[in-house]
Amino acid sequence: MKNLHIKNMVLSAMFLAIGIVLPFFTGQIQAIGNMLLPMHLPVILCGLICGPWYGLAVGFITPLLRSAMFGMPVMFPGAVAMAFELATYGLVIGYLYTHAKWQCVKMLYRCMIAGMLLGRIVWGIVMAILLSGSLKGFSVYAFISGAFLNAIPGIILQLVLIPVIMVALNKAKLVPFRKHKHMHEKKSAF
Repeated sequence: MKNLHIKNMVLSAMFLAIGIVLPFFTGQIQAIGNMLLPMHLPVILCGLICGPWYGLAVGFITPLLRSAMFGMPVMFPGAVAMAFELATYGLVIGYLYTHAKWQCVKMLYRCMIAGMLLGRIVWGIVMAILLSGSLKGFSVYAFISGAFLNAIPGIILQLVLIPVIMVALNKAKLVPFRKHKHMHEKKSAF
């Protein structure tokens, strides 16, 4: 059990480092980064592989640390709202996947879609709170635009790349899909 905790801590540190470095591949161009969402990928993988609490921690820390180190994303309100959004991704996706009766690509999609929707709702709520005192505020249009319309390329990238990575990890027997024990026993009885 102690070895699993150490393994998850090391993997979480790796996912945090990937989350810090991966946005450099978008050329530090904020518009491209906002579309491809490079920090989201390692957070989602962390939640799936290490579990919900590690996913939450990596999701919360990554945008804040990257903002403090490189000024991107801008700390307020961007990195702060992203911290809550990514923490929600890591927690929800990790929790749903860890507690699923079986782990397969279908369940992976269910967990990702639920987590991504909740994460975007949390982002919208946090942005509305953070910008409530400003003259511009945070409109429904800004929420739909920021959470969905501008993020479509990143959402597609996540929905394609994450399952491909998880299937490859399963085939390599590094992170195998788990079959429900009861279902497995029924199949072997026939």
